[in-house]
Amino acid sequence: MKGKSDNSKGVHKTRSLVLTGLLFALALVLTVVENAFPALPLPVPGVKFGLSNIAVMYALFFLKKSQAFSIAVLKGLFVAATRGVIAGILSISGGILSLTVMIIIMIAFNKKASYVIESISGAVAHNLGQFIAISFIYTGMYLVAYLPVLLISGVVAGIVTATLLRFIIPAFDRLGQ
Repeated sequence: MKGKSDNSKGVHKTRSLVLTGLLFALALVLTVVENAFPALPLPVPGVKFGLSNIAVMYALFFLKKSQAFSIAVLKGLFVAATRGVIAGILSISGGILSLTVMIIIMIAFNKKASYVIESISGAVAHNLGQFIAISFIYTGMYLVAYLPVLLISGVVAGIVTATLLRFIIPAFDRLGQ
């Protein structure tokens, strides 16, 4: 007969899996919603706020790191399936570098860095990851001119996503109860 702690572990695992699934679904919805809006009028094509990264950041800060990576990779596969392989590669490369940088900052600052610092660092790293990936894909193009716009847009996107994350944390917390 199973003990109470075995049942408690099972309930916790189920709750964690369901919350991860809900966060992944939210990331997909935010991806679709953001793609429905016209691109920002910038000289670099495809610059967006990265609203779906709110769900990934919540998973990183309040769940396990592996769950955040799972959501980011699954989100990238969704992008590949809906917008093409190159878009998927850019999403995955940006997402993995972004999470890696945010984890390094969490460790370096003993989890005391603000959401804004984490988010800006993650957004800039996301853009750098995409820039590195696109540099390998389009080797003959001069892409360095895009870098300043990507860095600035990463800072702006990081501020926007951190602000939105702080605003919706209470709603996410109610989901986890």
